Amino acid sequence: MTELSAAHDAAVTDRARLAGSAYNSDRDLAARQSLYQWQTPRYDLPGLVAEQLSGVHGRVVDVGCGNGKFIQRLRQDRPDLALLGLDIARGILAGVPGPVAVAEATRLPLVTEGVDAALALHMLYHVPDIPRTVRELSRVVARDGLVIASSNSDRDKAALDDLWQRAAGDVLGTGRGPARISLSARFSLEKAPAFLGEEFGRVETIELPGTITVHDPEPVIAYMASYRAWADQHDVPFDATIERARTILVDHLARHRAFEVTCLGGILVCRR
Repeated sequence: MTELSAAHDAAVTDRARLAGSAYNSDRDLAARQSLYQWQTPRYDLPGLVAEQLSGVHGRVVDVGCGNGKFIQRLRQDRPDLALLGLDIARGILAGVPGPVAVAEATRLPLVTEGVDAALALHMLYHVPDIPRTVRELSRVVARDGLVIASSNSDRDKAALDDLWQRAAGDVLGTGRGPARISLSARFSLEKAPAFLGEEFGRVETIELPGTITVHDPEPVIAYMASYRAWADQHDVPFDATIERARTILVDHLARHRAFEVTCLGGILVCRR
């Protein structure tokens, strides 16, 4: 591991940064979530998760539940389930329908085999010890239960990486600037099956490819700006790079009328 990637890993998993800045409210997470309304095809991710839980009855824990989008949907679609939301960031739990609790994924406050399913959606790249957290998820889920995880591909949103490097290079006067930090790199869609396969005999990956097409710069700029909690990891003046990206994007839209971002995320359904 290079010194730079080690620093990025430390920043992505830093508990004080996550709880106190990145997820102290849902502002930045909501900006990232909202970009997908311009994606084709549109995926109803909470609906897909609810569908996977169709055979589950009893207790479900959402580990790293964030602003509660999945809990809200399950409360609507599956009122029969006993739901619990856990997150390390107290601030982001404010709007989540309870019960919720502040908890660390590497030490879940749940009895062994105490839930029938566990969700770990777009969060395992934030835990400091991924294998230990997978063991915890396995510990708390009943023998015939399931775990549903999710992440993005290593190839996800390459157009935004390119836009960032162009803008950073312009700000620094170096041609192409340094890459922006990748949150999902530690537990990407490609790496996830190996981690999950240590505890689960069957890991099914459901890929969700798509293309985001915008005709206005603001959704993309809001998405890029939502990484402000990691501004110190980008080796470039963050606000100046965001503004340069906006200028590049405005020019691109004036010439081409649309800006396209190829996406690849997915969910992983794990059973013993």
